[in-house]
Amino acid sequence: MRFLSQTHCCAAAAVALALLATTAQAQGLRVPGQSRAPQAGDASVSRALDATNLPSSRDRGAKAGVRSADYIVAVVNSEPVTNNEVRARMARVAQNIAEQGGQMPPEALLAREVLERLIVEKAQLQEAKDTGLRVDDYAVDQALTNVARQNGLDKAGLQSRLRAEGVNEKQFREELRRQITLQRLRERDVDGRVRVTDADIDRYLAEQRSGGADKAPAAVNLGHILISVPENASPAEVAEREARAKQAAEAARTQGDFLAVVKEFSDVPDGQGGGAMGMRPLDRYPELFTKAVGQTAQGGIVGPFRSGAGFHVLKVLEKSQAGMPSVVTQNHARHILLRIGDQMTEADAAKRLADYKRRVDSGQASFESLAREFSQDGSARNGGDLGWASPGQFVPEFEQVLNALQPGQVSDPLVSRFGVHLIQLIERRQAALTPREQRDMVRNVVRERKLETDYQAWLQELRGRAYVEYREPPQ
Repeated sequence: MRFLSQTHCCAAAAVALALLATTAQAQGLRVPGQSRAPQAGDASVSRALDATNLPSSRDRGAKAGVRSADYIVAVVNSEPVTNNEVRARMARVAQNIAEQGGQMPPEALLAREVLERLIVEKAQLQEAKDTGLRVDDYAVDQALTNVARQNGLDKAGLQSRLRAEGVNEKQFREELRRQITLQRLRERDVDGRVRVTDADIDRYLAEQRSGGADKAPAAVNLGHILISVPENASPAEVAEREARAKQAAEAARTQGDFLAVVKEFSDVPDGQGGGAMGMRPLDRYPELFTKAVGQTAQGGIVGPFRSGAGFHVLKVLEKSQAGMPSVVTQNHARHILLRIGDQMTEADAAKRLADYKRRVDSGQASFESLAREFSQDGSARNGGDLGWASPGQFVPEFEQVLNALQPGQVSDPLVSRFGVHLIQLIERRQAALTPREQRDMVRNVVRERKLETDYQAWLQELRGRAYVEYREPPQ
């Protein structure tokens, strides 16, 4: 089975970065499961809405000036949307807009957009509940671990950070569960149904040749080094982190091994996949990154520059026009897949896979033999061998973990929409794409287009089926 990529990114990391004021945009991440605002203002508002989903200590300040008694502003089917919910979300949107340097829209417009976003979210969560979609504790635990890693922390460090932000850990876990639920609902009801035909690809390529108005932007694979800066850092701490970022940039410019520089300097383990963020259209990167890279040639180094997360250094690893790279980094991997059902939970599957990893690492068994015996994927007959894969062929959560592995290394258990995986990277190479492989890369670009269109249509349909009663306007 090919775990084809059909979403933009890992939800858990993105929402957590928004909470911890290290902005999802600054990390190159986006929260899936969210619609564009029905009456969107400028791009910065839309980006900010996509990055604001978890409560933070700042929300307490958002209630200042609002009447003390909360009240219902709308009802979605039987579930209320409260004024405090709207105000808290507005405060986080405003924070993100400020961090991106965007222009703040009129408060009344922002309130309407936020209210509509909350209505659509509640309709999605109700759909998930009514159709039996559940997210168990193991998936939340894994998301929590990812959150900590993305912020350069261990679990204890994350808990300390949450307490400092005035966020209840139980509430934080439930918000992570909510975001995972939204992502899985989209994957189930939208992403898995998108089909791209050869005619779609031919039409897209014809548009590119004719230079049509909707010509795709350049696609790039950016290497990323993050030197994080604590939110309440002193001027001396900021200066020290900036000096380290400048050292990282200089090392990236003078040393040939970018991965070695990532390992030495980056506060994101392995630079979020060995420093590589993956080939994607330029407009799928954070606006901050897009502006910084500009017309930088392949191999160029940019930075350091500052965001709410800290200081960033970027390297343009690969670059192509219209999403058609000629040379890419390919991975040859094998995996073991355990599917989730009535007889096996995600936690059960992860426990079994952790034991398989222990046996492989200790030399008691080969990965290949375990895959043949236990994997519930079609690749089992080949010892779990997935063959050579170019960027974009696997779902993001699978590809992100795969990119972070070194040849011969085995991952920890990983949850995806297909079940729970154990992955082993066999080897990695730089490869020139054949015309057939280039078409496959274009297929991924076209799929992204169709996904967004189909997702918006699905959201409108879901919103149309919901009973929505507007009460008092937000204040």
